[in-house]
Amino acid sequence: MPCRSWAPPAPYDLPRTLRVLRRGRSDPSCRQEADGTWWRTSRTPDGPVTLRITDHPHTITGRLITGTAWGPGADWALEQLPALLGANDDPDAFRPRHRVVAAAHRKHAGLRLVTTGLVMESLIPSVLEQRITTGSAHYAWHRLLNAYSEEPPGPAPAGMRVTPSPARWRMMPSWEWHRAGVDRSRAAAILRACSYAPRLEEAALMALPEATARLQLIPGIGPWTAAETLQRVLGAPDALTLGDLHLPVQVGYALTGARGGTDEQMMELLTPYAGQRHRAARLILLGGRLPNRKAHRAPHSRIAHL
Repeated sequence: MPCRSWAPPAPYDLPRTLRVLRRGRSDPSCRQEADGTWWRTSRTPDGPVTLRITDHPHTITGRLITGTAWGPGADWALEQLPALLGANDDPDAFRPRHRVVAAAHRKHAGLRLVTTGLVMESLIPSVLEQRITTGSAHYAWHRLLNAYSEEPPGPAPAGMRVTPSPARWRMMPSWEWHRAGVDRSRAAAILRACSYAPRLEEAALMALPEATARLQLIPGIGPWTAAETLQRVLGAPDALTLGDLHLPVQVGYALTGARGGTDEQMMELLTPYAGQRHRAARLILLGGRLPNRKAHRAPHSRIAHL
């Protein structure tokens, strides 16, 4: 079984870095064990892979992250391992401009932005998260993978699955979408995306503006979905999520103390972070200075726009 190790720069927070890849605690494609081991399954250009990621001390480097892979996609996954762990990210390029952001930046200095290089595995769950609560989206992801995906190669923990291929998604009967709580518009957006999967996967090699435009060529994929996808695919520090019901309120409250907010106001507040607006927003959420949800009652929906 092939392995590869990477020595991360200090400080480095493996759980905080990889957590964005896990769609809920019961995600069949990504799991964190009690001992800190991470398991991840993917469908790479070379085929399915199971990847085990372990973090342990090393006498020379001080710390070593090791990936062990099984399956046809093993070599591809190990080639991409440092990027997946955030090696391409440059947090030193970030300059906090607000006290709350500076505090979060110090506290979470080990955070890195992942780069998966795989579009469909992030796009489909992002579409599932449109217009519904996060918990409902995670349930749909879990149910659909359990019902229509394959077991991963190698010694993956029981219950893990490999995300279906685009062809397999397109074969999924309508009642499976219905049982998972996925409405017709979201199911249709996923099926359209699967029809153009090779062209969408090309976005992994594009700059953020071009990648965003490529994804939004598919009806049902708008700014919110594109940003949520490319934050993971490209590790893009400026892929700010627009169209979210809560994020403008959270950013506005953290930076000004005022309640309420729009995308336009959020973008104005984040102007000093041009090129790093996604990182700034993520640090604000990690900083914990958020409004009381009772004071801002929004519909039970993730987004206002797709």
